[in-house]
Amino acid sequence: MRRPVPDPRTVFRWGVAAAAGAGGLFLLAWAVYGVRDLLVQVFIALFVAISLDPAVRWLVRHRIRRPWAVTLVILSAVLFVAGFLLAVVPPLVQQAQNLAADAPHYLDQLRRQSERLRHLDEKIHYRDKLDAWLRTLPAAVGRQLLTFGTRFFGALASFLLIFVLSLYFMLDLPRLVDLLVGAVPENRRERVSHGVHVLIDKIGSYMIGNIVISLIAGVASFVALELLDVPFALPLAFLVAFTDLIPMIGATLGAAICVLVAVASVPLWPQAIGVAGFFVLYQQLENYLIAPRVMRNAVDMPAIGVLLAALVGGQILGLVGALMAIPLAAAIKIIYVRGREARREAAAPESEPAGD
Repeated sequence: MRRPVPDPRTVFRWGVAAAAGAGGLFLLAWAVYGVRDLLVQVFIALFVAISLDPAVRWLVRHRIRRPWAVTLVILSAVLFVAGFLLAVVPPLVQQAQNLAADAPHYLDQLRRQSERLRHLDEKIHYRDKLDAWLRTLPAAVGRQLLTFGTRFFGALASFLLIFVLSLYFMLDLPRLVDLLVGAVPENRRERVSHGVHVLIDKIGSYMIGNIVISLIAGVASFVALELLDVPFALPLAFLVAFTDLIPMIGATLGAAICVLVAVASVPLWPQAIGVAGFFVLYQQLENYLIAPRVMRNAVDMPAIGVLLAALVGGQILGLVGALMAIPLAAAIKIIYVRGREARREAAAPESEPAGD
């Protein structure tokens, strides 16, 4: 039996529809690529809003209306950042300048203490190269001021945009969630609502917990470095707090820099050894006491999963992407596991009622 031959007009309509669909997809992809930077900023702003949402909800539970709760959270964050910068930036700049100026002296001291480093200097003459680089540094900095200024104002504009978008997202987050849940079929709304709330809870608890842990690391490092009379304690503590935000390797990186500065600037015993011992002890306390209490299982993932999520996020958006990827991966894992359990329970046959 011969198959019916398609009507040419029908084939033509199918071809036109397919071409229109392909052209529409191409135009959509081109438009998304053209505004990719804006989309990244929107995504970061939404992430910031979700990260601060636990504090807003806590105020709402204490009978404060959401607009006032958002205002209080934003003002608290702005005042905290402003006070932190006013307290840290002036001495940080001064001590960083002193550190750069005293770097040749510390290298000379380290060279006298280390025979291997002395042999290395005799081979490659790194001391002369460092002095030449330090002499040309002011001129190089002057040439880069214009470029730095342009980038600074660009970064400032991006920061202000993210700040404003975060404010609007925080105000409208419950309505955005309702719109998202309402857009799916009714038989899936409960599952989607549960997944969205799990995602928000995981991101918020992880980010706030990570910031608290980093602040604890910075304060503890500052106290230890001051007690051990290590110079430049403030910028080093600030560096430890910042690097502690980096998943997996950040704490080790900050500790290694502090130990190197201590070895180069203070006697090996007891001060430099004391700095190394402090960071070894603190890492154990952070891993087994501080982080579990602060996070409260916010990220229930194996170490390899955390590492892969951080690597993928870092490759896409740098440090911000690495921070975002871990709670997102944890939330996706929980949603997948609970969805699989729900499907398994639904597929399981009901038990027969027991006979009399």
